[in-house]
Amino acid sequence: MDNPGPYERVQRFYDDGTPLTVFRRWPSAGEVQQVNADGVLGTTFGQMTTIGRDLLAHVPDGAALMSQLTADGQAMRRIGLLRATGHERDAALHRALNSGVPLAAPDGSIYFVFTAGVPMFRKYSATGELLFERHIEGPELDPTLQSLPTEWPRRTLQGREFPNVTSTVRTAAIDLQGRLWISLAEPFTYVYNTDGNKVRTVQFRGAGVISPTSFFFATGERLLVTPGCYEFQTK
Repeated sequence: MDNPGPYERVQRFYDDGTPLTVFRRWPSAGEVQQVNADGVLGTTFGQMTTIGRDLLAHVPDGAALMSQLTADGQAMRRIGLLRATGHERDAALHRALNSGVPLAAPDGSIYFVFTAGVPMFRKYSATGELLFERHIEGPELDPTLQSLPTEWPRRTLQGREFPNVTSTVRTAAIDLQGRLWISLAEPFTYVYNTDGNKVRTVQFRGAGVISPTSFFFATGERLLVTPGCYEFQTK
């Protein structure tokens, strides 16, 4: 995903770098098009994952948490209702607090991990029904939860204002066994089983303590983490 000029672009490639598909989206008039690196604008394509040949994307249009898109960007279905935030009258802030990461599990189920505001996640069936919702809690998160504001300042970008909402979750991924790994704003990662119960708390260390911004689960028990491109065993 990138932002060349006035539109958003999603490209897919073969493993040799040959282009496979591309589609473009022109944001509606008045939208801020760039994404804040440490926050959420709630106006551009967010995280994406694949479901077969289709894409599962966080498209913050205020209608649903996720959209399943064809390879040319056509919406096939929408999944998940927005959560209540108490800021429904401020559409931009309400969208920002509903930002998150969509994930497809090996068994076909779908997760959505909220990355701003109160940290939590939801699990949906393959057909889009809500299975359960869990709050992300633990002593490592206490400083983040205690510092959550009730009002968010505004920033200006491209001549337009938006709420400066910082992230409480950095990223999330599902391993080959179907466990959900959630990297927190604090330098810890929580691991949840398929029933939504927390089973591990992990802190990654390389040259120093690492706050993962992406996970990639390779074969077996290998986990690749950025920043730093470190490789860990998950057992």
